[in-house]
Amino acid sequence: MFAVGATVAAASDSGGSGSSGTSSRAPGRYSPDAGFARDMAVHHQQAVEMSFIVRDRTKDEPVRSLAYDIANTQANQRGMLLGWLDLWGLPKVIADEPPMSWMATSDGGAGGATSDGGAGEPGSHHGHDMGAAKPGALMTGMATKEELAALGAAEGRDAEVLYLQLMTDHHKGGVAMARGCARQCATPAERALAQGMVEAQQSELTLMADMLKQRGAAPRG
Repeated sequence: MFAVGATVAAASDSGGSGSSGTSSRAPGRYSPDAGFARDMAVHHQQAVEMSFIVRDRTKDEPVRSLAYDIANTQANQRGMLLGWLDLWGLPKVIADEPPMSWMATSDGGAGGATSDGGAGEPGSHHGHDMGAAKPGALMTGMATKEELAALGAAEGRDAEVLYLQLMTDHHKGGVAMARGCARQCATPAERALAQGMVEAQQSELTLMADMLKQRGAAPRG
């Protein structure tokens, strides 16, 4: 909790007009900083959900350990993202904001320095390097309700393989989103968190590919 509080405080301090070179005001309502925090919080929540599901569907310790690590890490990161939104006085949900629209902002900067929006209005539905989400999925990489139901119904090796495949897709979408924030977000602490997500999830993608191979399977698509 102390580490999370320190990171949130760092995000607040990074808004100062000193050596960080960023605006002294909070990110805008539709800025990459706020959009990433909102979207990645939702993205992470599903990863946590899938990880808890598979822990109840298999006794395989490597998969259960991976699921625990992903759930713990992404729950903590989600707390930081939502904490920043509170700190900035911004909503956690905006009904008329299409998912990933923050990645379409053209200036790559703060996307608006004032808390009421200003610049950085919503753009297209997809970011620069994001493919379209599959039918039934909220964002690229996310599982559908049907896929979650299938995971909840599977057992043993079938559950392990489906979890690893779904989480591989999930991580690929998350990496693309985090790269977008690392390029576009104006808050140094948030950019650093995003870059850390890229590196950690790429490492887990390699691990999951090996785990699938050990089970006679492979990533989908």
